[in-house]
Amino acid sequence: MRQIFVIGGMGAGKSTARKALVEQGLAYIDLDKVGHEVLGWDVVKSDLVDAFGEDILGEDGEVVRSRLAQKAFVSPALTRKLNRITLPRIEDAFTSRLDAYEAEGHKAVVVENSVYKTRSMSMAYNADVVVAVLAPIETRVARAVQSGWDELDVRRRIAQQITDAERIEEADVVFNNDGTPDDLRDRVVSWWRGYCAQEGI
Repeated sequence: MRQIFVIGGMGAGKSTARKALVEQGLAYIDLDKVGHEVLGWDVVKSDLVDAFGEDILGEDGEVVRSRLAQKAFVSPALTRKLNRITLPRIEDAFTSRLDAYEAEGHKAVVVENSVYKTRSMSMAYNADVVVAVLAPIETRVARAVQSGWDELDVRRRIAQQITDAERIEEADVVFNNDGTPDDLRDRVVSWWRGYCAQEGI
């Protein structure tokens, strides 16, 4: 089963690219959503409370992601602490989903990955293709704020991510998302059809 990883900064348009591929019949995994699910695991909640304090929990005992973000994304050291707790569990859940999709007979899966660093330092070590979606930082901030994010939180998160130059270095395919969502979708679909023809998928 081919693994197509879609990477890009917050607000760059990863979801638009991923949806375009899903429309072509690919299974998909959104690693952000997997990460949110993992925050509900008792062992993860316990470790996060030990690391960041009980005030990250709401009245219902669940992790409030905005409170966790305010503590975890203020420095690279604290972000690494968060990742040490969550990433191994996310990888467990991710691997289980890959196995299930492969057992179902899927020929390809698209994986949306916002915390990508390198193939060896992420869950993309078996990726067949890494697709980078790029956009100017101010455009990305504006898109994220329009979606309901706090601007300061967005800028903190972007500061912790790799740069577009690093994404270009890592990627097999690059899309500059400086037009409309439909334009990006059409270019992604065109690339995928060409890739399938070349690879005999």
